[in-house]
Amino acid sequence: MKKLNRRKFLEGSVSLATGFYGASLISAAEGVSENWGIERLGLQLYTMRKEMDSDFEGTLARIAELGYSEVEFAGYFDRLPNEVRKVLDTNGLISPAAHIPWQSVRDNLDFEIERALVLGQKNIVIPYLGPNERTESHYKQLIETLNFAGESCKKAGVRIGYHNHDFEFQPIAGMVPYDLILDETEDSLVDFELDLYWIAHAGIDPIPYFEKYPGRFTMLHLKDRTSDGEMAAIGSGEINFESIFSRAELAGVRHYFVEHDNPTNAFASIRKSYGALSTMRI
Repeated sequence: MKKLNRRKFLEGSVSLATGFYGASLISAAEGVSENWGIERLGLQLYTMRKEMDSDFEGTLARIAELGYSEVEFAGYFDRLPNEVRKVLDTNGLISPAAHIPWQSVRDNLDFEIERALVLGQKNIVIPYLGPNERTESHYKQLIETLNFAGESCKKAGVRIGYHNHDFEFQPIAGMVPYDLILDETEDSLVDFELDLYWIAHAGIDPIPYFEKYPGRFTMLHLKDRTSDGEMAAIGSGEINFESIFSRAELAGVRHYFVEHDNPTNAFASIRKSYGALSTMRI
């Protein structure tokens, strides 16, 4: 399988370097161990939404050139499923997952499953609840949707999932919504995509969740957090990713997606994150 590693990143960086930087990068690449990095590193395309909107095909091509091999969609920019699949195949990309709004999962599930199958996706993920949807009643409705959709998805060979922010960890009505969703969804039907920035922003350590709910966190969103709470490219903040990755098997992680919600320069951000991750032991 395609593997993100330090050598690939360093060699790729040589093409952008000049003078003594090029020589030093080549030397640094020579002794690199293949035990570093993540197999099939992915990118959540919300990071690139402006670039995707202006140049859908070109942006996906550049993402592949940087070394990413998986992409998670957050919108399709008026492309038909077969058109999207063609661009993926042309660039050697795989799309294991997509973010699909709760309303569409609730009202158009058959269509979303059909599109996922065309694109080769195995995961449909509800990404967000609006401010007016964060009540006890809405969380219970969400749980019903996840369990119901999970049954239909399972029959088609797809999985339903939920992606967190920080608000799910804020107690309401004497309970923590994230815990409620985990407790009341069927583990045979519903997966979770854990966003490492947002759980850190909520002041929560993810490891106890891995221990309490092993195998349920099949996807991770990778983005860093600075000491003042800002979102950052990997390696620019304080999150201890290697500690989290050391428990990935317990958590059930199968896919890793780099993300930054509002990067100043999206391509610079994802290149930096790729480079930082390539130096981490997984």
